[in-house]
Amino acid sequence: MPATAHVATGIDAMVPTRVFFTKGVGRHKEKLSSFELALRHAGISQFNLVRVSSIFPPGCKIIPKDQGIELLRGGEVVYCVMADNACDEAERLVVASIGLAVPCDRTHYGYLSEHHAHGATMKKCGDYAEDLAASMLATTLGLEDEDNVSYDEKKKQWRMMKMIVRTTSITQSSIGKKDLWTTCVAAAVFVP
Repeated sequence: MPATAHVATGIDAMVPTRVFFTKGVGRHKEKLSSFELALRHAGISQFNLVRVSSIFPPGCKIIPKDQGIELLRGGEVVYCVMADNACDEAERLVVASIGLAVPCDRTHYGYLSEHHAHGATMKKCGDYAEDLAASMLATTLGLEDEDNVSYDEKKKQWRMMKMIVRTTSITQSSIGKKDLWTTCVAAAVFVP
């Protein structure tokens, strides 16, 4: 084996190298069934999903959802960061969002964040989730998170300091219906 080859063993095998993002909505008279239908709509109901905290692994590559799903098998234990939100009220807006902040130094970990809201727009929730992830990352990089500075201004400063290279989010929203549970999910799904 060449000296540059790396074999994933032990702890290394537990660090995901790829991630994909997905979202979905489900409706049903039973809350659990509406969650299942949201997972189906997101394309991830066939996996045993294990929720993990908010760390985006160093060097992790974002891949398309279809490619990620092809790399996994039904029944497999799959780690994810997931936001879900549900309601059973007519005309109530329900939203779930995942934010991502990636550092310039790809050997350092980044952050994912989950945000759940009612009555807020997809854009507002997506921006908020990105802000949460970026703020968590910034503080681990030694930057202060000043509450009196707007997110756009912070983002500009972080980019100028070459600390945070990218932020993004995926958000799902839906309007509730009477006598039906409406569930929204957004997820970052890790692929080993």
